[in-house]
Amino acid sequence: MMTKKTISASRASLILFLCQMITALEVPLDPILLKELSQPPTITQQSPKDYIVDPRENIVIQCEAKGKPPPSFSWTRNGTHFDIDKDARVTVKPNSGTLVINIMNGGKAEAYEGVYQCTARNERGAAISNNIVIRPSRSPLWTKEKVEPKYVREGDPLVLHCSPPVGLPPPIIFWMDNSFQRLPQNERVSQGLNGDLYFSNVKPEDTREDYICYARFNHTQTIQQKQPISVKVFSMDSLNETISANLSDTDFYGAKPLTERRPTLLTPVGSTSNKVELRGNVLLLECIAEGLPTPVIRWIKEGGELPINRTFFENFKKTLKIIEVSEADSGKYKCVARNLLGSTHHTITVTVKAAPYWITAPRNLVLSPGEDGTLICRANGNPKPNISWLTNGVPIAIAPEDPSRKVDGDTIIFSDVQERSSAVYQCNASNEYGYLLANAFVNVLAEPPRILTPANKLYQIIANNPALLDCAFFGSPVPEIEWFKGVKGSILHGDLYVFHDNGTLEIPVAQKDSTGTYTCVARNKLGKVQNEVHLEVKDPTMIIKQPEYKIIQKGGQVSFECTIKHDRTLMPTITWLKDNGELPVDERFIIHKDSLAIMNVTDKDDGTYTCVANTTLDSVSASAILTVVAATPTPAIIYDRPDPPFDLELTDQLERSIQLSWIPGYDNNSPITNFVIEYEDGMREPGVWHYQTEVHGTQTTVQLKLSPYVNYSFRVIAVNEIGRSQPSEASEQYLTKAAKPDENPSGVQGIGSEPDNLVIIWEPLKGFQSNGPGLQYKVSWRQKDVGDEWTSVIVANVSKYIVSGTPTFVPYEIKVQALNDLGYAPEPAEVIGHSGEDLPMVAPGNVQVHIVNSTLAKVHWDPVPLKTVRGHLQGYRIYYWKVQSLSKRRRRHVEKKILTFSGNKTHGMLPGLEPYSSYKLNVRVVNGKGEGPASPDKLFKTPEGVPSSPSFLKISNPTLDSLTLEWGPPTHPNGVLIAYTIKFQPINSTHELGPLIEIRIPANETSLILSNLNYSTRYKFYFYAQTSVGSGSQITEEAVTIMDEAMASRQVDIATQGWFIGLMCAVALLILILLIVCFIRRNKGGKYPVKEKEDAHADPEIQPMKEDDGTFGEYSDAEDHKPLKKGSRTPSDRTVKKEDSDDSLVDYGEGVNGQFNEDGSFIGQYSGKKEKEPAEGNESSEAPSPVNAMNSFV
Repeated sequence: MMTKKTISASRASLILFLCQMITALEVPLDPILLKELSQPPTITQQSPKDYIVDPRENIVIQCEAKGKPPPSFSWTRNGTHFDIDKDARVTVKPNSGTLVINIMNGGKAEAYEGVYQCTARNERGAAISNNIVIRPSRSPLWTKEKVEPKYVREGDPLVLHCSPPVGLPPPIIFWMDNSFQRLPQNERVSQGLNGDLYFSNVKPEDTREDYICYARFNHTQTIQQKQPISVKVFSMDSLNETISANLSDTDFYGAKPLTERRPTLLTPVGSTSNKVELRGNVLLLECIAEGLPTPVIRWIKEGGELPINRTFFENFKKTLKIIEVSEADSGKYKCVARNLLGSTHHTITVTVKAAPYWITAPRNLVLSPGEDGTLICRANGNPKPNISWLTNGVPIAIAPEDPSRKVDGDTIIFSDVQERSSAVYQCNASNEYGYLLANAFVNVLAEPPRILTPANKLYQIIANNPALLDCAFFGSPVPEIEWFKGVKGSILHGDLYVFHDNGTLEIPVAQKDSTGTYTCVARNKLGKVQNEVHLEVKDPTMIIKQPEYKIIQKGGQVSFECTIKHDRTLMPTITWLKDNGELPVDERFIIHKDSLAIMNVTDKDDGTYTCVANTTLDSVSASAILTVVAATPTPAIIYDRPDPPFDLELTDQLERSIQLSWIPGYDNNSPITNFVIEYEDGMREPGVWHYQTEVHGTQTTVQLKLSPYVNYSFRVIAVNEIGRSQPSEASEQYLTKAAKPDENPSGVQGIGSEPDNLVIIWEPLKGFQSNGPGLQYKVSWRQKDVGDEWTSVIVANVSKYIVSGTPTFVPYEIKVQALNDLGYAPEPAEVIGHSGEDLPMVAPGNVQVHIVNSTLAKVHWDPVPLKTVRGHLQGYRIYYWKVQSLSKRRRRHVEKKILTFSGNKTHGMLPGLEPYSSYKLNVRVVNGKGEGPASPDKLFKTPEGVPSSPSFLKISNPTLDSLTLEWGPPTHPNGVLIAYTIKFQPINSTHELGPLIEIRIPANETSLILSNLNYSTRYKFYFYAQTSVGSGSQITEEAVTIMDEAMASRQVDIATQGWFIGLMCAVALLILILLIVCFIRRNKGGKYPVKEKEDAHADPEIQPMKEDDGTFGEYSDAEDHKPLKKGSRTPSDRTVKKEDSDDSLVDYGEGVNGQFNEDGSFIGQYSGKKEKEPAEGNESSEAPSPVNAMNSFV
């Protein structure tokens, strides 16, 4: 008896809960209605629980809330009231609860460390935020230590300890050399999770003096460096020599020969260890072994398999990574290190604990006076969390009594609520690993019915289509909706109508007699309201005289008819198309009211002509083909379409098939190629013919497949190359028997139009697919993976059903089955749908900005929990904007830019930033409903870059020995200008460049007078600006000093002297005589000491070139073995030498687009080409030509 009573009570509670869920009141999103209704506060935005702030920036602690009336805000700090008015550094944003703590003017972030909590309160209750723990980030310096050199024998293991300073948050560790190059890692050499660098065995090439451990603190964008560690590896030969020369046997390990050895573990130590990880986190297990040869690591899970799709191997399989761990991942994991000499292993026992996570979070409850309801708060975790309730921020045990409220563990049961029962309830689920806090209000409203649909709304549809008449409503208690037709009509009910939960009346197949006035009545115990809407059902537009196929000779004329019938209240328009495009613009085409005429037909007029009749509610069309043939002067054989078949006969009549036979008509001199069989359904669509099948032109009998419950008639059309015949006379009618449906609706989907509903849609069965009378659909659904029973409802012949009161964005199993008066279709397949999406709840946390270079930044953020997305995750969206230029110090118009990163990305690049500028950004998560709340604005600054070229360079006031230079500053300084540099050199008459002179000019100067120049000389100038980063682009100009008139006249006098002319003639004659003598000797073939000449002067084409003077000489690799001089990584003239490493971080300057990898190493390549630097000394800036060579010789 006791068992029976318990079962009955449980069933009663379940029925009560289901009724409450089904009848829960929802407030429509009508702006006027929302403005009038009272509502308790709801926290809409708050800072993360663990909030690490930048100590160099103001602290912003977010707290936003909504409610009616608007809520007021208060704060606690470390559990006591935080009096904001007593601290001048603390302000509250207007119309908000967000705190802004100003520490940029002498304040200290450490003074504001603590636990903060926000309360939003109005007359209907109080909502509270999470406990927000404020901690400033820390990036301490490395403790000073004396790093001893490491001397190690070849083949031995080695561990270089990093021991980074403890920061908040912990730093990212990476090893580089003093050239900022990432140290190569492989199976033999790798970095552990603790930051140490492990060598399974060392080799001579591991010898170097610059093993440097770096710690990067992303929050403060700083990098700390450990003192370089020197490692010297002694090979066996050099070790023996060193021992014999300097050391005794006790000073070193001994010069034993290099021997192989089996693996042993460097980390972890021992044979077993334990690891505790939290559910949902990333599990990282590490095994690093030493041995010779280098061991290989393999991972296994004892008694199970590693999880598929969540397991990754990193650090050359030394690290096992499992993402999104759950309790099922607990167990023993074994790493096995093996080489040719043996193996060793280590077992790690993993225990997965769990901070609390929601099973059912409490949801807001809107009730009317006297109603019942429940708030449910269910969470799980390991250990199981403790559930506690608060009301208006006060523990419920000490809160004011409410007779309508009863707490039963994780459930609060409300019965016979009154308006004073409105409050905000907080559920806290906590264990030793964390807590969850959720606000859910109970809002008791007493509102008479309201109809939100506009009065006297007119609906117009075409006959035989569904009509949907809206009646959006609100009231508390939930009003009952009734529909009437006409002024004194009775209440509507029955199979002719579908009544939706949102008040909409659906007429699945509206007929002309459905026209009229419909009245929607909404009533509850507080009143009644009604609204009238009007429905007009129009006749469909039909083409009663369609255009027909035409064959016309070239040069003739043709006409296509198109007569339509339409509803007299609709104004149709008729449009003609050719080949689905507009008619050619040609006066030969004449459009009449019911026809199209084409005069003087040409070959181009051949094609398909379509008549389209449009009204505001429907559209119909019909087409015909025009074939243009050549005009024949003599009578020819007349080809035409075939005559229609006749004498149709039905035989072998069965339930699902029948045989049709016919006699062909005359083919009119063109053989019949095929017959087309059409059918008419006299029961559903009398007068409408549908394609059934077609057979070859030699066949006069066909076996036809039939469907149940169809009143068939058939006709046959003959086809030849000219066209189709007129249809035959219809056969006798044949009615097939009704049967159960053979198939179910297709295209079944489950989507939500609102956060609390599930809209199930499908493609209804068409025509005779119903197989019988009384076609309906059985719609079934249940929430996936929670063990619920199927909920089913049978609906009329419609295409959708709306399930209300669903949780937001949860998966549902759905199936739709057809049925008629004879039974059900086969069992349908299940599909997975989701209830409606809602806007994401939380903003991405831990937004970090890493400056890659002056125009590029990388943004990192923590992904939001998938449950808070409340929809299909589409990606993350970054809003960023420039606040001001740091060089111009003036604010500009804020133009926000948006970048969207699809999928569950946690980082993205911001390109195209302006150097030396201040930017802000925030990140939002995006689902199908829209964007979630923005993360706190993150301020970052781009570093200085190289400036653009000076805006102009003007050279004026030339004299005998001076020029005046004037210039304008760069349009884009991209930083603080520190100087200008002017370089210049003379250019002689052969375009050779003279010595290069360089002058450095202070940044505040805008002009310069160059003195002590040569007269009558052309100079080339190179001018550029500089910031602390480097030199910008240069501009060049040329100018000439004035010539001395006296010197010019002397030069003219010398050139015109007779003795000078005679001397030049004598030189020319002597050269001519020498050329003639050489020519004669060569033709005579005299004794020319060829061999001796060749021995003395080898062929210049096979001579090796010398590097310094441009000629070829002996090849030498002596330079290749010279050590690199310390400090000379780049040449002094700012050019990047070919032989320098392409990967060196030092060599990247202006014009370089590069970026840091996520592990801290720098990658990139040179982009663009710098303008060539001016040549030094007397070297020419262009390649020598034969003409220049001759000029030099003369």
